[in-house]
Amino acid sequence: MGQIMKNENKVLACVDQSHFSDYVADYAAWAARRLEAPLEFLHVIDNHPEIGSGKDHSGAIGIDAQENLLAQLATEDETRIKAARERGRVFLNRLRERALATGVESVDVRQRLGELEETLAEQESGVRLLVMGRKGEVAEATQRELGRNVERVVRALHKPILTVMENFTEPRRVMIAFDGGSVTRRGVKMVADSPLFRGIPVHLLMSGKESHDAPKQLGWARTTLEAVGFEVSASLIPGEAKSVIARTVRDQSIDLLIMGAYSHSLLRTLVFGSKTADLLRSATIPTLLLR
Repeated sequence: MGQIMKNENKVLACVDQSHFSDYVADYAAWAARRLEAPLEFLHVIDNHPEIGSGKDHSGAIGIDAQENLLAQLATEDETRIKAARERGRVFLNRLRERALATGVESVDVRQRLGELEETLAEQESGVRLLVMGRKGEVAEATQRELGRNVERVVRALHKPILTVMENFTEPRRVMIAFDGGSVTRRGVKMVADSPLFRGIPVHLLMSGKESHDAPKQLGWARTTLEAVGFEVSASLIPGEAKSVIARTVRDQSIDLLIMGAYSHSLLRTLVFGSKTADLLRSATIPTLLLR
């Protein structure tokens, strides 16, 4: 029974074969050790890669030729997937060894064929924390700042997601971008109740539009964290959230940011752009996104 219960609380590290995966592994291992939780590496092989074999499969071809071609494509696909699985297995075992070497008790690896969000949605019930790279293979190839997977995954899941950058640094000072809303209030409670950040100083920052009850809300957050022994500093700085947060991260030497994610509907985001995506692009440190 103990084992079943334990598995409901795993840290799930989502990895692809980009060099970011080493940092994902290091942060996931750090979190698993602090949470005393099992760690699992998940590698999803996309079964519709956006690459062609370079041959021209268009044009008018007879029925026989078409069937032969389909059979040939199926075989090519099978061979490609088999090779990808084998590469993935070697890659996952290397990450597993890396995590075990840091002292994580239990490390599993899992490989799935399919779509990332669907696979994660199936796994979600047993996950306590998801860790993924801010950029992935595709973003690395195109130099896009935000792997498009991050946004899709954050929208699809309802668990905290730690998105990490290059180079692992053990967090020594964390900041909560607090706005008094229900998501960041839950985040403050989560930080207070969890061993993940225990013993690490926390800076609370409220920015954005000025509101008369901001000091009271900030006071609540501070008291909630201090009540369980956190060392807390707090600041209330009006101004555009993105630039205030970026500046405070620098001034306070923050190495991990906790913030609410994508609270608006997809439609609003398409029209107004997403604050979360903007912030993720400008934040150069790991960010724990709360749902």
